[in-house]
Amino acid sequence: MVHREPAIALRAVSKRFGSNQALSRVSLDVQPGEIHALVGENGAGKSTLINILGGEIQPDDGEILVDGKRVRWRDPHHSSMNGISVVHQELSLCLNLTVLENIGLARAANNRAWQLVDREQMREDADLLLKSFGFPNEDLDKPVHRLSLGRRQLVDIAKALTTNIRVLVLDEPNSALTADDSARLFRVVRELRDRGVGIVYVSHRLEEVLALADRITVLRDGVVVDSGPKSAYSIDSLIRKMVGREIDHLFHREPVGSQGDREVFAVRNLSDRKLLKDISFSLREGEILGVAGLPGSGKDELIDCLTGLRSFTGQIVINGKPRMIRSPHGLLRNGVAIVPADRRTAGAIQVLSVLDNMVSASLRKVSRLGVLQREVMRDLAQQYVTRFRIKAASLGQKVGTLSGGNQQKVILARNLATDPQVLLLHEPTRGIDVGAKAEIYHIINELAGRGLAVLIASSELPELIGQCDRILTLCRGRIAGLFEKEDFDEHRLLAAALGQNR
Repeated sequence: MVHREPAIALRAVSKRFGSNQALSRVSLDVQPGEIHALVGENGAGKSTLINILGGEIQPDDGEILVDGKRVRWRDPHHSSMNGISVVHQELSLCLNLTVLENIGLARAANNRAWQLVDREQMREDADLLLKSFGFPNEDLDKPVHRLSLGRRQLVDIAKALTTNIRVLVLDEPNSALTADDSARLFRVVRELRDRGVGIVYVSHRLEEVLALADRITVLRDGVVVDSGPKSAYSIDSLIRKMVGREIDHLFHREPVGSQGDREVFAVRNLSDRKLLKDISFSLREGEILGVAGLPGSGKDELIDCLTGLRSFTGQIVINGKPRMIRSPHGLLRNGVAIVPADRRTAGAIQVLSVLDNMVSASLRKVSRLGVLQREVMRDLAQQYVTRFRIKAASLGQKVGTLSGGNQQKVILARNLATDPQVLLLHEPTRGIDVGAKAEIYHIINELAGRGLAVLIASSELPELIGQCDRILTLCRGRIAGLFEKEDFDEHRLLAAALGQNR
């Protein structure tokens, strides 16, 4: 058997941020022509490891080897020039440029200074590449901001494939993809593996990890706790290794408190003249109502209407009074808080600290005569850091440097600091590991037990079945079914979402 050097390898790599030891003597190798999955809870060190592979940050100790030779990346461009391409969960696209222009930027960045861009060749290559993802030809000239989040994700991956790739790092690549788009992505990943490309695949979806990977490495608290062929693992064993403990009843609705009869939030005959038609439902205090639906069902558009981001006809009724909502801030003024699906752009303020993020929606509470009271701000923020077990080096740490699960907890804390009566959660656990999911579910249960009315719009049916008291299912912009707890069944809910409900 011929011995091959790993396409890329880390040897005893460590990285510290202040008092936080993000990685401790981590070793990892990726062979040419293999899919190597990396799993772990939020905060386990996956993002730090990815950034070291891609040249975003430098390790404090240890070394990086490419084909057995030691390298030290100067920056991401240096890494890319050596065939290492990283597609981050938070996309790196220019939204005002077209699909073709975004893809062309990656190729132009690797050209020599004297080389001209061959636009005809660029279009031909981009068209061929995107066809493998099922993109229609006319989308090449469409501005990226007009694409769905899932389609943008495919463009970002396609952009990475335009370079001479030897190792491709994919961080939660299908967190926003439809089932069809995911299938196309998996096909492309397997084709790249068969061509000899090494793949580092990072995902919280353990079932797809076991279906796709050749090898799996588990990180916990910045340390490699296990690594081996996928045949050595099951979903349960991966969860145990990731969190270091058993997680029972992850989707279980805990019996806390009782629901009231008072209606605190209602929608009457909502339509948006495009997709949504005659949507009506109500939400009682202490109730958790789920909204389910496949892509194109109107689930996401409904949330945009409720938050004032999409025009509509009909009524939103809060505490028995019709309200005109024109923005998320208007919703907040009426006692309704929203946790959006997109953490990075619409949720957390990435460049601000944990402290500033948490108090940003309730400045009146932490100020006196218009002057912010720093001690009151710190007390409020620390209360939620402790209550939600947020992992941060300090209240001054920038939110953008936290793991996805901890960012979501900060966003949740910021909204709860406003003392809302109603909480709208849009894909609340997208891109979050099982440990953080369990903690967020526990928080939601606790809030409902205190009388808060909660609406969860999610693509995860098991999540809704386990968490909700009722589930509203949408199909092609209309209500396809409203299910009570005793009628919850994944097959029935899916049939309704597909328009097959009778």
